[in-house]
Amino acid sequence: MIFRILEDQFAQKSKQSKAADQRFMRLALTLGRRGQGQTWPNPAVGAVVVKDGVIIGRGWTQPGGRPHAEPEALKRAGEAARGATLYATLEPCSHIGKSPPCADAIIAAGIARVVSAIEDPNPEVAGQGHAKLRAAGITVDIGPGAAEAAHDHAGHFRRIRDKRPHVILKLAVSADDKIGAAERKPVAISGDAARARVHLLRAQSDAILVGIGTVQADDPLLTCRLPGMEARSPVRVVLDRSLRISGSSRLVHSARQTPLWVMTSTLSEAPAAMKLGAAGAQVIRVATTTTPSGLDLKAVLHALAEKGITRLLVEGGARVASSFVASGLVDEVWLLRGPDAIGAGGVDALEALPPTSITQSPDFRVRASESLQKDTLTIYERA
Repeated sequence: MIFRILEDQFAQKSKQSKAADQRFMRLALTLGRRGQGQTWPNPAVGAVVVKDGVIIGRGWTQPGGRPHAEPEALKRAGEAARGATLYATLEPCSHIGKSPPCADAIIAAGIARVVSAIEDPNPEVAGQGHAKLRAAGITVDIGPGAAEAAHDHAGHFRRIRDKRPHVILKLAVSADDKIGAAERKPVAISGDAARARVHLLRAQSDAILVGIGTVQADDPLLTCRLPGMEARSPVRVVLDRSLRISGSSRLVHSARQTPLWVMTSTLSEAPAAMKLGAAGAQVIRVATTTTPSGLDLKAVLHALAEKGITRLLVEGGARVASSFVASGLVDEVWLLRGPDAIGAGGVDALEALPPTSITQSPDFRVRASESLQKDTLTIYERA
């Protein structure tokens, strides 16, 4: 009887401990998302220091990727960190880079236990951080919040494993699956709430990509225009095989304030590239193909990954969107659907591809769905 009581008490305590781990890891994940779009090429990590059930330190990766989340949380915890538990959304680093190893800071702070959501696939870490902590006598548990951490760090994982960013395709379509009016004239599809959500997504992305057709038709700025968040605008990337972008475009005029990278072919004219460079834009040459953009999309993504981009938002237009979908290079789709139809002659969302190539494809599954005033947002992720 006594043994059964003890077993029940142990099971109850274990259940409560697991629930606490999940709760504190959810907070760490929320903190980590604050850095999305600002920390590349480093992952946006969140960390929490807890002692006797009380949060004594919080941290997240700072803009530019340093300081890392763990030393930020430890700094806030101070001497109280000794004997505490640290929760981190990714394995603490163990190698010497542009900042000291996080594992060393954790050991020096006297942390008794570390809970990591997931192991870092970076070959310079890859279990070595956890091993270093264990060797120092620190208890290490891995797994709470792993699924959410894998999603939040998808860009970091994709860049390490596949040498390309995590690609998010944003589509704003009418009730009849159009993205523009007849003769490719732009038309308002989404309401204020949906537009605000898209601007927040821009702020959480490292870079935003469009084709030269969109630039010529809309003359977009492609920045984050949420109040107080203009500085969080992503790098603007334009696919422009022949360097047709106009020097009078808003993108070129703002290139010194917000980075502009123009992806072009190896055969585009040097004088045009020099003019763009003089305006503050960066010209990146990649291989060509027979795709609608004329550029090898895999080469484009590889070039962006080499420059540190981990999260890429693809915003348009129809040809670029369909090219990414047809090439199997889309990892996540944000499909915003407005309440009104555009009618015959409107521009199809994916040009030659039907919308069902996403909505009914076995390659994608629904991750989330919500209403934004009169619009609906459905987020699909690669299955």
